[in-house]
Amino acid sequence: MSELKRRPLPHDFHPPVPEFAVSSEEVEPGGTLRPEQVFAEGNRSPQLRWEGAPEGTGSYAVTCYDPDAPTGSGFWHWVLFDIPASVTELPAGAGSGDMKGLPEGAVHVRNDYGTRDFGGAAPPPGDGPHRYVFTVYAVDQEKLGPDAEVSPAVVGFNLRFHAIGRAQLIAEYEVPAQG
Repeated sequence: MSELKRRPLPHDFHPPVPEFAVSSEEVEPGGTLRPEQVFAEGNRSPQLRWEGAPEGTGSYAVTCYDPDAPTGSGFWHWVLFDIPASVTELPAGAGSGDMKGLPEGAVHVRNDYGTRDFGGAAPPPGDGPHRYVFTVYAVDQEKLGPDAEVSPAVVGFNLRFHAIGRAQLIAEYEVPAQG
């Protein structure tokens, strides 16, 4: 197993919480991201559906993180929170483009591209496969607390104390070395 595969996930540092299920019509667990989820090709957020969140869920947060980015701190591709507890699915494109299907009240913070939306996969050519970790967090309150001006780290800090359940889906993507 390569060194890249040993890098921790952001929630590895959080207390354990019950797991629930997340699935996608576009992202297969352990599979390769489709061109639609690649920055230079489609840059569209995938469809996600979840079920089995713990009782007491007041809202949800959704993130996409690449722990294998050659930055020393990974790369946040998507950070969305304050999704109402009644919502258990995001359609494809809800977090990108015209954001059709984005639930009212949901809040995006800037990803590591500097935009408030989903930013697709874009690993450096020849860097090997990168993991893209889509995580749905069940949150114990309707509003997580931060606003759209905070960093992904501040959202993660708040999730550390307010996540009561978690579901994840991991896929990979790589760009072959050029020439």
